[in-house]
Formats: sequence, structure tokens, C-alpha cells
Amino acid sequence: MPDVYSIALTTRFRGIDVREGLLLEGPAGWGEFCPFTEYDDETAEPWLAAGIEAAERGWPEPVRDRVPVNCIVPVVDPERAKRMVLDSGCTTAKVKVADEPGSLPADVERVAAVRDALGPHGAVRVDVNGNWGVDEAVDGIRALDRAAAGLQYVEQPCATLDELAAVRKRVDVLIAADESIRRAEDPLRVALAGAADIAVLKCAPLGGVRRALEVAEACKLPCVVSSALQTSVGLAGELALAGALPELPYACGFGTGALLSTDVVELPLLPTAGWLPVPRRAPEPTLRREVAADPGREKWWLERLDRVRRRLEHQLQDAG
Repeated sequence: MPDVYSIALTTRFRGIDVREGLLLEGPAGWGEFCPFTEYDDETAEPWLAAGIEAAERGWPEPVRDRVPVNCIVPVVDPERAKRMVLDSGCTTAKVKVADEPGSLPADVERVAAVRDALGPHGAVRVDVNGNWGVDEAVDGIRALDRAAAGLQYVEQPCATLDELAAVRKRVDVLIAADESIRRAEDPLRVALAGAADIAVLKCAPLGGVRRALEVAEACKLPCVVSSALQTSVGLAGELALAGALPELPYACGFGTGALLSTDVVELPLLPTAGWLPVPRRAPEPTLRREVAADPGREKWWLERLDRVRRRLEHQLQDAG
């Protein structure tokens, strides 16, 4: 039976205080199924496909042994933001902004603190999660770019491709598409629409490492690989994707392990001096009992797994 986990976060992130999911074991090792609880079953399907790929099939051979990593700075006060960057050892930081309406002044202070911590040669990027309109995005990007003394890029400032394209025409900062890549039926549309300069890839919501590599080839944009707040088991899949991409021009968003109060392994995949090794398979979870969910949540997740697995099986039958 799959192991269902429940892990408290050290800082509220994406509106949650606890990360939940389950672990799958197969002939190739371990995989993780952890779509966020608000996602419907259809949205959860590629997350299960990615977990099954890791557990039953494994991943393609990498072309590099390690990858650079950014630290993640959630919505915290400037002093804590500065401390998180200094403690991480990373030279690139991704800062969460636009968490709520009217947050721009606080976001500016947080970004300025991050720049102070990194020094003049570090890279600062911000993630908006699609929370701005076009005019708001233009004003916000300009303000944050000044606070950062130059942003590397801004991730998903608006929700739609048309909005992203409109913002991109009006600012000098590079635009990265995250949710827009996953939602697009044809990832090439993001590039053709002039909506982004960079594609953010996450193998879990894209359906696995192989599927994400196909998306990378189709979208024809430089790629950044990021995590989806997984445990080290799921994060290993994102590392496998970063290791297999033909080119990796930017640091990866793999610093989210610092947001988990514990992990399912004794030695979590945390960056050292801003780098992480590329694994050939996911680490074996050795702390499953310590992070086990309560019976009610276990039942909820196992029922969800059963529903989503049936949907995947029907798709395979229809394709056959």
C-alpha cells in the first residue's frame, strides 16, 4: 500500500501550512504523487503519471552530474528574507511576491533585502503566480526591478498568454511562463504568441521527465526547471529532468526543501553551496512512519489515487 505523508511547513507557502502526498514503490524505485489538494482529478493525472514513471520505468540518462540551484524566499519580512538567502549558500534567489492585493511596498522591501544579501553579482528573480493584471504588472515589475538593481526575470506576472504578451511589450525585464506552459495544449503557442522569453518546467505537473523533455523541445524557449514543493522523492524527478535537458542556462528552482519541517528521507536533497547532484533514481524513503498522515487523510489520498489511476488507465485504453 502507498505511504501517505503529512509534513508541516516552516513558513506558510502557496496558502498552505502542511504538505501532503503519497509515495509509490515499483521495480525502478520510488515515485511521488502530490498534486495540491485543491486540484481536481483531471489536473492530478500528470502528477500520477510522473510518479509512476519514476517508480516503474525510471528516467533517461543525464547529460550533467549536478545542477545550480536558487534559494526560495517566501512572503516573509526583509530581515528573515535576508537571513534565508545567506543561510542557503545560493547565488540566485527566487522571491515570492504579489501574495495579496496591495503587497507591492512590502514586496519591494523584501526584494531589496534579497539583493543586499546576494551582493551585486547574485541573480534575483521574482514569482507572481499570475496574480497581476497588465497595468499592475508593468508598474510592479518596474518597481521590483529597481529594488533588485536588475531582475533576472519575472515569473508568470499575469494569468493569460495575451496578458503576458502585453506586459512583455512594455517592460525590459525577461518574462518567464510557468502555469501558461502547463495549461497550453500546444506549448509552442507560448513562444509564438510572444508571451515569454523563458519556459519554467516542472516534471510532476507535466507528466514525467520524458513528457517534460518533449515540452521543452516543443516550446522552443530557454528553460528553467523548478520543483513543486515535493519531498526529496519527488524532487529527484525534477533533478532528473534538469540533468537530462540538452541546455540548462539558468539555476533551477530546487530550494523548496528548506520550506519542509522534515522530509521522508534522513538526508534530504538540499543544495550545498548552490548546487545539487543529479540522481539516477529517487532516494528510498526511510522516515515514512515519522511523517505518516492521520487515518482520515490517508483515506482521502488513497481514494484520490484510485480515482486518478482509473482515469489514466482509461486514457491508455482509449489510446490503444
